[in-house]
Amino acid sequence: MTEVAVAVGIRAPSLYSRFSDREELVAAVELEYWHGMARALARAPSSKDPVRALKMLARAYRAFAKADPKGYALIYDASAERTEEGTRARAAALGVAMPSFVALVGEGHALTAARVLTPFLHGFVSMELAGAFRLGPGLDEAFDRGVTAILAGLEVTFRAK
Repeated sequence: MTEVAVAVGIRAPSLYSRFSDREELVAAVELEYWHGMARALARAPSSKDPVRALKMLARAYRAFAKADPKGYALIYDASAERTEEGTRARAAALGVAMPSFVALVGEGHALTAARVLTPFLHGFVSMELAGAFRLGPGLDEAFDRGVTAILAGLEVTFRAK
């Protein structure tokens, strides 16, 4: 808490008057990052074509993560307390993409489709941020092709039902 207070230019007692402990502070910061993710996705270029729209959202997601890797890591911290406010913040971030998922796979499959694409995005970005891709250039192409393949698979899989 003292380090956070110093970083933001206040004294620790002032921080404690706002947050009772470290967990409460971390939860507040996590919420702010989820709101930031929602804002970043909302600023992504839009398209009536759901595949194009989702590709642009995927790029915005990646850019958001790369802009602040530590903050990005915080939003997926498994030890974070589950709260109603946190669930609403996550839903707001995902809500930006839901109309495109609905247009791609239909209302009944949109959340499932989001749950298929999100782990690819998170995994790719997490590996990229960790420097785990060490076999040469081409990350932008690999990212775009991965997103394209997943979206094509989702469209085929769910439209066939």
